[in-house]
Amino acid sequence: MISQKTVQEIIETAKIEEVVGDFVSLKRAGVNLKGLCPFHNEKTPSFVVSPSKNLCKCFGCGKGGDPIQFIREHENMSYPEALRFLANKYGIKVEETETSEEQRQERQLADSLYIVNEFALKHFQEQLLETDYGKSIGLGYFKERGFRQEIIKKFGLGFTPNTRQDFKTKALNAGYKEEHLSKLGLVSKAGNDFFRNRVMFTIHSLTGKVVGFAGRILVKGTKAPKYLNSPESEIYNKSKTLYGAYFAKTAIRKNDECIMVEGYTDVLSLHQAGIEHVVASSGTSLTEGQIRLIKRYTPNMKFIYDGDAAGIKAALRGLDLVLEQDMNVKVVLLPEGEDPDSYLKKVGTTVFKEYIDKEAKDFILFKTQLLLEEAAGDPIKKANLIKDIVESIAKIPDPIKRSVFVKECSTVMDVEEQILVNEVNKIFNRNIQKKRLQKSAKINQSLQALAEDVQGIEVPFPTEEEFSTKTIVSKPSRSGNEFQEKDIIRLLLEFGEELMDKEEALTVAHYILANVEEVVEDFENPVYKKIALECYELLGQEKAVARQHFIQHQDEEIKQTTLNLLSSPYEYSPNWEKIHDQPLQTQKKPEDNFINDTLSSVNRFKLKSIIKLCAQNQERIKEAFSEGDEIKGFQLMKVQQVLNEKRKIMAEQLGGTVVLK
Repeated sequence: MISQKTVQEIIETAKIEEVVGDFVSLKRAGVNLKGLCPFHNEKTPSFVVSPSKNLCKCFGCGKGGDPIQFIREHENMSYPEALRFLANKYGIKVEETETSEEQRQERQLADSLYIVNEFALKHFQEQLLETDYGKSIGLGYFKERGFRQEIIKKFGLGFTPNTRQDFKTKALNAGYKEEHLSKLGLVSKAGNDFFRNRVMFTIHSLTGKVVGFAGRILVKGTKAPKYLNSPESEIYNKSKTLYGAYFAKTAIRKNDECIMVEGYTDVLSLHQAGIEHVVASSGTSLTEGQIRLIKRYTPNMKFIYDGDAAGIKAALRGLDLVLEQDMNVKVVLLPEGEDPDSYLKKVGTTVFKEYIDKEAKDFILFKTQLLLEEAAGDPIKKANLIKDIVESIAKIPDPIKRSVFVKECSTVMDVEEQILVNEVNKIFNRNIQKKRLQKSAKINQSLQALAEDVQGIEVPFPTEEEFSTKTIVSKPSRSGNEFQEKDIIRLLLEFGEELMDKEEALTVAHYILANVEEVVEDFENPVYKKIALECYELLGQEKAVARQHFIQHQDEEIKQTTLNLLSSPYEYSPNWEKIHDQPLQTQKKPEDNFINDTLSSVNRFKLKSIIKLCAQNQERIKEAFSEGDEIKGFQLMKVQQVLNEKRKIMAEQLGGTVVLK
């Protein structure tokens, strides 16, 4: 057990901005720092770090705490594990009080997989650096590739000879369990060493822990796969891991850009040359989890490909997912026959940097030009090309970016801009509909979960009169929804720049958009929706949501809507306060009451979602009874009882009442 003295030293030493800064790209916001929340997907930064309080807090999902709590949540660690993590970060010696055998075994079990991987890393490095065979074959390979000793040690490169059970025997003799060796993929199902006669690349987590390995075969002409990789385990999730990310994260923040390459050796070569903001997908398609990992540090990605056209086209198909995450994507095509490693060695660091900066092209335009060359002179291929490009453009969430790319592609492809606009809108709306269907499926899951929670509630069967007058909740009218949307947009336009919390540097715009992000796509009024989405874009560019921006907007519809919402036919008479010295008694003036107005408006938005759930569930009740499925009907009525209670509580918090119709 960690001594209280050590715990106190960790608490006093760990700085929240340094701990969070290892995982999140933070930017100054007044006395605090702000960044994208690492616990939920968001477009607008709502994660606030307060150095003075040594606390962090997300105003979107609510998660946060001190440095220890942050590490526990982010790394899914126990309290002792988080303490040890921070102690290691700050070089604090951990003193432990006497523990029972049971406690020792529990801690050993929790850390066992990481410990085994550390043992494997040490073994592979010893084989590379301390054995004649390893030096001749493995180290010879790395030196031939030009890697210096410090890079070999820093990235944990190693070697494993062609022996059946050398590693397994050593691990078992050291006291490690075979079940752990097998779980980590270090021992095969047949009981032999999994990695044999290969140079080894160590895969680290974002915190620097060893989570897996990749082994490259050196023998040519064999039928064995070129690379073997560790399987997924409790500590290794391939979809959320990028090779080199641990060593690149600081440089990515500093350069505000992440370079993506394909191979392990590409990462090593660029890093050795001083280009440290580089990671590798290791030949696999990027996943949403990997993209979000990068997005914590920067919205800008640069992909470097060699001159293999077939390989490039295959890789480009996976980049639409990056566009969906609202990332800025550029592509660099190296000269034919070159990869990042070979080209860097050929031209040197300075020329390489100049080349990738000069040749970087926006992904959409790069893809358009690449496919146009292939479709030259063939109208059918060109038609298919246009559909392909339109599909990619429709993935971009930002409407302004979409319009810019449509205009550019219209010129490049010699196609009328309006045709592309119509096609992009058609696909974009289709994608929205798909998301709505997915939301509907989630609603069904929520109802099912609620039904399971209330299985034990006794609900008497209602009379026909009660069923028709007391339990049916009518769907919210369109005008009712638009009124709530109007109120949200009014607050954004009128008070978006105002601070709700001066200490946290939290503006009205940040608070509102963080809380209504999930429902903006469902706004019924298209103009309100456009304004809300543009507010997201302004905050993403670290610009204020200023009324003047919308008053002078180029879109006449947005401009007029702004003027209408900011104008009012009513004014407070100055006579009462200035002449008669009688200030307003019942409430504050709107300009002084924007915080309460904002909180109330957001809460009404949340109430709206529950009302929708009530309405949807009531329809399911009617459908169940009409089909003669009384068991399902009773179950859904229990769900309705819970929903109505939740709705009533929220309405009472808003100072209102709920009328069941």
